[in-house]
Amino acid sequence: MGGGEPLSDKARANLASGLAATPGAFSLIARVDGQALGLANCIMGYSTFAAAPLVNIHDMAVLPGHRGKGIGRALMAAVEAEALKRGACKITLEVLTGNETARGLYAACGYGDYVLDPEAGHAVFWQKRLT
Repeated sequence: MGGGEPLSDKARANLASGLAATPGAFSLIARVDGQALGLANCIMGYSTFAAAPLVNIHDMAVLPGHRGKGIGRALMAAVEAEALKRGACKITLEVLTGNETARGLYAACGYGDYVLDPEAGHAVFWQKRLT
């Protein structure tokens, strides 16, 4: 998954129940002929600048053998439709700089760098691991 590492056994065991227990979390699954080929895990948040809800795409994946067939684009459109239905003012996501395929998809869908003021620079996503 993120960073090229598979999910740990603990994460696999707890992911579905953890998402189900998280308020504002929702998942969209892309199916073709009943087979799940892609997913988007999303979490509702809140924009203090807009004083409105937002949607963060936390995970986005399409099975490797099915990429380039419009599944990712369809998932992005479905996330946008759901975000609008939920009254979100924007959709956010994170993407690794080296993931050119995903970056191309996101750019084609209208996403770009997060910049509030060009003179202040681009926003950067930071983290501090607690466990």
